[in-house]
Amino acid sequence: MTLLEELIDTLKTDERLVSDGQLLKNKIIELGLKLDEKLISLLLENDNLKEHFFKTVNKVIIFDKDKFMKFVDNKEFLPDSYTTFKNKIGLTTQNEYLAKSGEVVLSWPYKDCVLEGGMEDPEEKNRKEVFWNEILAPDEIDRLFDPKVLTGFKRIDAKGEHKVDEIEPTDNLIIKGNNLLVLHSLKKRYAGKVKLIYIDPPYNPDSNANTFNYNNTFNESSWLTFIKNRLDVAKKLLKKDGVLIVAIDENEHFLLGSLLKEMFPDSDVHCITIVHNPRGVQGTNFSYIHEYAIFIIPKGQKSICNREIKPDEIEWSNFRN
Repeated sequence: MTLLEELIDTLKTDERLVSDGQLLKNKIIELGLKLDEKLISLLLENDNLKEHFFKTVNKVIIFDKDKFMKFVDNKEFLPDSYTTFKNKIGLTTQNEYLAKSGEVVLSWPYKDCVLEGGMEDPEEKNRKEVFWNEILAPDEIDRLFDPKVLTGFKRIDAKGEHKVDEIEPTDNLIIKGNNLLVLHSLKKRYAGKVKLIYIDPPYNPDSNANTFNYNNTFNESSWLTFIKNRLDVAKKLLKKDGVLIVAIDENEHFLLGSLLKEMFPDSDVHCITIVHNPRGVQGTNFSYIHEYAIFIIPKGQKSICNREIKPDEIEWSNFRN
């Protein structure tokens, strides 16, 4: 193998220098001029490259930058390129795409806490939510998440309500209560066994609208903590090929999407619109006809079946001004 071939093979192991399988000549020159530590370390790992592009002075190894630049700038090395960037659009930090950087995450106050939240008591409209810090209050959190005794069971079928003597593994359950505590109570029995989870959380609107009896007036950081706590346990319940669906509207759509991408890095995140009011709900500047459903699907998995929408299934309506 020639020195040229060795250099090309070595440089291709640094993903910063490669795009679509081709080395980026100007990027190599840029990093060489900056005496990039990673590039120099890479060259030192190869004995032939070390001998050719370095010299020793008083037992100190010195990078011969001029020699390296002349070699790289030679037409025989690579055709000229006019950009030091990869052939890909995206946000970067320190020459790395944010999507590949584990250091870039969504942060907010109380992210390291547990917020019980839950159903709103009509007599406690201004109830102060309690946060338990995961580091400072592990005992309180353990007690909160300990399995709870479920009571008041009744069986409902086509013939009405019946007394329950025993719960069968195949029974479908509707459980009324704080969903965070219920999810943790189900964790031991159903961890890794659930194929589909659908979550319809409070939408945290700017107005006083309160569709369900949740405390629906969290500030944004509290709301994110509320959601994260429930997603943490939902993730543990899902099968490896399980799918998570989260409903949301325009108020917290973007933050929720960022949180889901952080929490499910090995899954594809898809967002679709759901038309629920064809005439539109009046907003400040726009009338919204839709909400969103965000699907979390294992990467590369075909989970949604193809189905053609028939013309008679489509409803048309005049839009509200």
